[in-house]
Amino acid sequence: QVQLVESGGGSVQAGGSLRLSCAASGDTDSTYCMGWFRQAPGEEREGVAAFIGDGYTEYADSVKGRFTISKDAAKATLWLQMNNLKPEDTAMYYCVADAYCGSPLTYTYYNYWGQGTQVTVSS
Repeated sequence: QVQLVESGGGSVQAGGSLRLSCAASGDTDSTYCMGWFRQAPGEEREGVAAFIGDGYTEYADSVKGRFTISKDAAKATLWLQMNNLKPEDTAMYYCVADAYCGSPLTYTYYNYWGQGTQVTVSS
C-alpha cells in the first residue's frame, strides 16, 4: 500500500506559477512510476506528467514547456512546477503511483491516488 498526500494548490492569475508537492509513504516499491493527473468538472481525467524510475519523464502536449515534474526518491517526494499557468489548467490535480505503468499518462495503470489539490487559474 502507498499513501499519497498532495499540497501546494491554490488560486493564481494567468501567467503565474504554482508548485505542487506529493509526499509518498508506505510501500516505496510501488512508487517506481509516479505522476500527476488532473480533472476539471465535466471533463475526463487527463494525464499531465509522469516520472518513471530514475528520471524518464513524459508530459501531456498541453503542458510541455510550462510544467516540470521532478522527484526526490530518498524523500519519496514528487513535485510539479507549473509556470505560465492558463485558465484551462484549472482542475483538481492528483498525485498517482504504482510499480508498473505501461503507458505513463494513462490513468488505468495507477492503483494509488492522492486526495487531490485544487488549482484555479483566473484570466
